[in-house]
Amino acid sequence: MSAEKSRPEADMKSSGDNQFTLFATRRFAPFFWTQFFGAFNDNVFKNALILLIAYRAATSGRMGSDVLVNIAAGVFILPFFLFSATAGQIADKFEKTHLIRRIKMMEIIIMLNAAAAFYFSSVTALIVLLFLMGTQSAFFGPVKYSIIPQHLKEEELVGGNALVEMGTFLAILLGTMGGGILSQMTTGHIWLGVVVFGIAVSGWAVSRGIPYAEPADPGLALNWNPVSQTMKTIRFARIKRPVFLSILGISWFWLLGAAYLTQLPNFTKNILRSDESVVTLLLTIFSVGIGVGSLLCERLSGRRVELGLVPLGSIGLSLFGLDLCFAYPPTGSTGLLGISGFLASSGSLRVLSDLLFIGIFGGFYIVPLFAMVQIRTEPAYRSRVIAANNIFNALFMVASSLLGVVFLGLLDFSIPHFFLVLAVMNAAVAIYIYSLVPEFTMRFLIWTISHTLYRVRHRDLDRIPETGAAVLVCNHVSYVDALIIAGACRRPIRFVMDASIYKLPVLNFIFRTGKTIPIGGKTKSPEVYREALGEIARALDDGELVCIFPEGHLTYDGEIDRFREGIEKIIEKSPVPVVPMALKGLWGSFFSRRGGKAMGGFPRRFWSRIELAAGEPVGAENVTARALYAAVKSLRGDER
Repeated sequence: MSAEKSRPEADMKSSGDNQFTLFATRRFAPFFWTQFFGAFNDNVFKNALILLIAYRAATSGRMGSDVLVNIAAGVFILPFFLFSATAGQIADKFEKTHLIRRIKMMEIIIMLNAAAAFYFSSVTALIVLLFLMGTQSAFFGPVKYSIIPQHLKEEELVGGNALVEMGTFLAILLGTMGGGILSQMTTGHIWLGVVVFGIAVSGWAVSRGIPYAEPADPGLALNWNPVSQTMKTIRFARIKRPVFLSILGISWFWLLGAAYLTQLPNFTKNILRSDESVVTLLLTIFSVGIGVGSLLCERLSGRRVELGLVPLGSIGLSLFGLDLCFAYPPTGSTGLLGISGFLASSGSLRVLSDLLFIGIFGGFYIVPLFAMVQIRTEPAYRSRVIAANNIFNALFMVASSLLGVVFLGLLDFSIPHFFLVLAVMNAAVAIYIYSLVPEFTMRFLIWTISHTLYRVRHRDLDRIPETGAAVLVCNHVSYVDALIIAGACRRPIRFVMDASIYKLPVLNFIFRTGKTIPIGGKTKSPEVYREALGEIARALDDGELVCIFPEGHLTYDGEIDRFREGIEKIIEKSPVPVVPMALKGLWGSFFSRRGGKAMGGFPRRFWSRIELAAGEPVGAENVTARALYAAVKSLRGDER
């Protein structure tokens, strides 16, 4: 049974206009609630323990509380580093639904013991059980993210991942609130045990509805040596450099998230001089921000994996992280404020706004990275790549705990100054990653242009072949035609454009990163012309999409000029289908030549409505410059 066939037939139809319709499908809903209950239980348990340490454990002053809270966070994360390599192998070898149910049974057993530990208020036993909870979560992680692309279509991946991330942080929110409320009750030690056990049983029950997911590599020989297998798993992640750097980006996000979430209890108690209810409020705002940012990803990306949102997310993380350091003035209050007292104090709304926007931009950052790892990894070893991601996540989150111990314990930094360090480090890491993979920056520039100056409508772009070589031909209206087309199409495109446009400042960076092919006139630049034709042929031989503008120049009057015969020579050498396309509405925009020189002065209009339409593919045997000109002109109509 193939992965495609493993989807229930009733769910094979489109998921609808937005990601929420996935909740009506068996291929997503049971899985979502299974992972939701797992994350919810993790956080009820973990945050009840952290609040116990921060507010009630007999520790020696603020430093002791800071250090012990970070140790507890590290204990939960450590199993991901130790066991993820083994978990990745198991997830690739065996059927995933069966594995999920076994893992949920482990959770039930652990929570039975946790009930006893909460009853006796044994911090030591609870920390041991926290390690075991981390262990079962480490085995669930590779299954969780590798089963998503088996049950969802490619156009559903952004929405599905957004819902999972939203659900994860909603679970963090509700788990934190539940852990906080139960830990404050006089009989909370009893109810905590009952609740965590009940959640574990609920997770197992809903997991029974997850449909079959074919094993990726049933013949895989398991390596039980954690050290050698960890190294091997990391090598899988390094096969494709963009995937590996995306994994590092994801792990960095979890370092930041762990740092903020771990420090919030003591930040609230010692800086904001507020009680546990304010901790819950801050975590609520942060989690809501992550959920909103994750859900906005599908709308902002047009249901595609839009890497341009990643730099946008990292910019927001740094800006609002910096502001959080200075958001709240020192207070001389001796008692702890409740929610009403905190909201009435100076700077409280600024703190809440900073945490909200850190969450929103965090959603922009993390969802496209997860989807990219899933799409660009071979299915046969996808679980092991996800396991490598979990290894790095664990390493970075343990590093987050160590950073907290070093800066807050040894160097005696205040928590706001620690937040400042994190924001500066985030900016440095972002610059480093984007310099290594300029695709992120290129997509960010494309996304920015297409979402500030233009509102782009697409028509019949499904006529572009999903696989295999093809040539796209389009009218040439402005300097950003290639960016508009690249932003609208799902497949990467090799553009052929005049060398003078290729060399334009700023745009040249985008063109070079996108492997644009510069071309010159046959008589004026014969060598550049020959090199371009050779590169076009090689790209088509490799099964790539190539887009050319047969007019050879930008329009001077908004009308389509005659198509040159170069397209016929290209198809004669590489007989592939040709898809005519037309751009409408760009004439008169900042990057067009209407009124004289393009890009002269300040942009005359923003959010212009433009359209990109595709026609029926033309077989190689029927390609002529004249026929393609007529097809593009008909597609464009009277709108320039």
